Amino acid sequence: MRVILLMTCILSLAACGNRFESSGSSRGASGPISRACLEADRSAANTRLCNCVQGVANAELSSADRSRLERFFKDPEFAHTIRISDTTANDAFWRRYQVFVTRARNTCG
Repeated sequence: MRVILLMTCILSLAACGNRFESSGSSRGASGPISRACLEADRSAANTRLCNCVQGVANAELSSADRSRLERFFKDPEFAHTIRISDTTANDAFWRRYQVFVTRARNTCG
């Protein structure tokens, strides 16, 4: 299950391209998610992609949700823990996260 979750995160990033950056909306979109994305050392990660993902996160997620997302890059096991958790708060976050992933794919892909 953990491997599937990690692959979903990686594929979500790989699906992003430069559409968000091309629109000029990602200027100044570097931030903790962008840095964590680059530091995660995934083959699909590059500055343009990670800045795009940061820009979408800034637009779509609260600061608390962005902190959780940042941690996903640093600790994939944390993502798995959230996904399998049986709490209302984590279930709500996971739904917001899925919307974010879809938006990031559409915006950055």
